[in-house]
Amino acid sequence: MLDQVQTVRLSNGLTILTEHMPGVRSVTVGIWVRRGSRSESPKLNGISHFIEHTLFKGSMRRSARDIAIESDRLGGHLDAYTTHEMTGFALKVVDTELLKAFDLLADLVGNPRFAEEDLIRERQVIIEEMKMIEDTPDELLTEVFNLAYFPDHPLGRPIEGTQKTVSSFDRAVTAQFHAQSYAPHNLVVAAAGNIDHAQMLDIAERAFGNGTSSATRAREERAREESVSPAPAAPILIERKTELEQAHLILAAPWPSSISEDRYAASMLGTVIGGSTSSRLWQSIREERGLAYSIGAGGNTFSDVGMFTIYAGASPAHLDQVLDLSLAELRRVVREPVPADELNLAKEQAISSILLSLESSSARAGALARQEIIHGRWISPDEIISRIQAVTPEDMQRLAQACFTTEALALGALGNLNGFFVDRARLEI
Repeated sequence: MLDQVQTVRLSNGLTILTEHMPGVRSVTVGIWVRRGSRSESPKLNGISHFIEHTLFKGSMRRSARDIAIESDRLGGHLDAYTTHEMTGFALKVVDTELLKAFDLLADLVGNPRFAEEDLIRERQVIIEEMKMIEDTPDELLTEVFNLAYFPDHPLGRPIEGTQKTVSSFDRAVTAQFHAQSYAPHNLVVAAAGNIDHAQMLDIAERAFGNGTSSATRAREERAREESVSPAPAAPILIERKTELEQAHLILAAPWPSSISEDRYAASMLGTVIGGSTSSRLWQSIREERGLAYSIGAGGNTFSDVGMFTIYAGASPAHLDQVLDLSLAELRRVVREPVPADELNLAKEQAISSILLSLESSSARAGALARQEIIHGRWISPDEIISRIQAVTPEDMQRLAQACFTTEALALGALGNLNGFFVDRARLEI
């Protein structure tokens, strides 16, 4: 595949990446922040997500209504999200609207108004979002379980924060955190589609050409280097909610990080176990026995740690059987190499997904930004496909034997559990 990605890192730390896609009329342009909820202290838990919301409430040049009208007029799709390790804002438009699209994004991200009355309203909106999570059992179990799996660590805390923390975010606190986190050396500008690199470089440099002092940047880099990696626990957490019709189950284990050399083998192993409708868990639990509507597995990866999870939602009467079948599949990959035909199917699925994503300017711009933030470089589709094709059954079994140990397995269950009980002996691999 022809290398059409260009990267520029300015002296103030701002990174600009572009990928030209011949034959398309769309451009996706975005601004990503090398910060997420992991960068927050306990008292500021949720502020990254809060800022993501409140940036849409108005800038120094535009009201919230102006932002909404202009986004609609551009005919594109404006997306924003917060994760534990990054925050992103992206807008997809036709190529003739690039200048207007980036002006809107840069103004929204770089010049927020943070009017106190807007912050008060948005605090209530986010608290309502928290209540929705509390009323959604699978999401509630995930948050409660993560808190126990990563105790006393930002990765265990909810991205949206708590009612107590969010209620404390006034203008002074919000503006200070924004100024620190949204400095140019923390920003990645990425664009893909019918894009001219020189033009993108020019408008990005004009928008974010002024940097923070080297002393401020050095302090932040030292703080990142000194941040403590989490020590995953192995909790067995059973929460009974008799009003629920279903029981919800999470089975978890340690997993390679997003930068580990084992990440490709991990991806293939997760797919085989529960990452698709042809996977072992889907076929065994849903198709062959009809025990669950929702069943699946996969890895959550961070810069220094990962977590593999199996999730199932089932009738309380079926929960024991679902757990036993899930454990059986973990024991199977520990004791037996994955057959070549299953591994080849997982590889074909992954490679097809990569090739299909090449047709989307949104997917390609997002990949540029994520790779820069996670790996510090662009990783070509050819390189990714080559690494996937190189995965062997022996790689996957070695990984399974390292991760799926009795002592490291964790479990969470929520619902009307009818006496459901699990001890460490039951989780023996």
